[in-house]
Amino acid sequence: MFFKRKKEEQKAIKLNVLSNRKSSMIKKAAISVLLLSGFSFNMAFANEAESNSDLKEIHHIYSSGEYVGALSDTSGIQEMIDKKIEASSPQYENLSLKAGSDLSVVSEQVFTSSTKDKETLQKLDKLIEVEATAFALSVNDEIAVYVKDLATYEETLRKFKLNFITEEQLTALEARSSSSESLPDLQENETRISELILKEKVSGVTSGITPDEVVAADEAVKILLNGAVEQETYTVATGDVLGSIASKFDLTAAEIVKLNPGITDSTVLQIGQTLNVTVSKPLINVEALYEKKVVEVIKQSKTVKESDDMYKGDTKVQQEGSDGEKVATYLLRKENGTLVGQSLKEETVLVEPIEHIVLKGTKVIPSRGAGTFAWPAEGGYISSKMGYRWGRQHAGIDIARPSGYTIKAADNGIVIASGMHDTYGNRVVIDHQNGYKTTYAHMSSLSVSVGDVVPQGSKLGVMGSTGRSTGTHLHFEVEKNGATIDPLTVLN
Repeated sequence: MFFKRKKEEQKAIKLNVLSNRKSSMIKKAAISVLLLSGFSFNMAFANEAESNSDLKEIHHIYSSGEYVGALSDTSGIQEMIDKKIEASSPQYENLSLKAGSDLSVVSEQVFTSSTKDKETLQKLDKLIEVEATAFALSVNDEIAVYVKDLATYEETLRKFKLNFITEEQLTALEARSSSSESLPDLQENETRISELILKEKVSGVTSGITPDEVVAADEAVKILLNGAVEQETYTVATGDVLGSIASKFDLTAAEIVKLNPGITDSTVLQIGQTLNVTVSKPLINVEALYEKKVVEVIKQSKTVKESDDMYKGDTKVQQEGSDGEKVATYLLRKENGTLVGQSLKEETVLVEPIEHIVLKGTKVIPSRGAGTFAWPAEGGYISSKMGYRWGRQHAGIDIARPSGYTIKAADNGIVIASGMHDTYGNRVVIDHQNGYKTTYAHMSSLSVSVGDVVPQGSKLGVMGSTGRSTGTHLHFEVEKNGATIDPLTVLN
């Protein structure tokens, strides 16, 4: 050996490889040679060494500080890198590509060259990977997704926002942020967005990454919308119902049903049954603030006042009411598209409402009905309703099988008929002095006479089977303003 080799006297070569595809052209990677220091020879042998044509130069290759092997010629590295980048370029069109390994070369002059070029190049082929220069989108300082560049990053965020507000609203917000003009007054029946807030810290930075990790804007939006997925299932236990299971996972019963096809609100859960309680949560939560101005009806209030100057059962409108009108401005808050809050900012009354007042009579006298009808017998059931029967109209209802046989006045009134009738047998007719009349027929005996004032519930007679009758029962009729009506429409 004609000289001593020292580490600080070695010549180092750094490979800085970059390929940037623009249009269809690929820029060839370049090898930059950095001469750290020159060789220092023993002066006694310098001339001899310089003139010795048997000296050969070999190149020691290091990857990230680790020794790979020696090469007789470094041009093979460049060819390998060029091929890798050229092969990747069609697959990752429009991406800026480069070789990602940190290689260094230390050259040495020797008398005997014993390099294994093929073996060393094979090792390098496995170590060298193609990297893309991409743009990392971070949420709260953690990388969420890689996109091609800054423009795609901005496109991704815009498309993400459009999942929660409309294109028109987002365009208005963007125009507003670039303008110094004040907002015009909110118009009636207008709703406009005032602010859109990303609840998490969102940032981006240029980064090197393997090309297959770079996604398009639409795919990046899907990741942001569903990226934080809590994978979880639940096994049904004794006593579980949909509502109790939902509460355990801060869900609603409707969400549990949606997560588990085949299950409905009425499904009987089986012990041991596995339910999906997986909930997708967006990586970025969006809060949207709105202003809404609307014309609203102010509903009239309705009041009923009692009056002892009017008979019980009578009513009269004392004051006709009417609705009012107002203009109200609300502040609305939505989280991820769901309304979570609303507050009244201001309101202006345009038309005051007018109260609707009704007088209700409370005055009661035994000779006048209150308009409410009590059951006229002691229990029993309806054996025949009003309607067409046996070839003719049945004008009332029949009540049979009572617990007692006393027939009672359905409401206050004056007896206007009491005695035998060809069809009705022993019957009583009461005029309730308010447009109503009632008839009680087929009684075995009567307890009242014409002209008697009878209060509600007083005894009129005893149930029987007189007149045109096939058995003991009460035939009961109701007449209103001269027209026969179905008793079941007024009986309590």
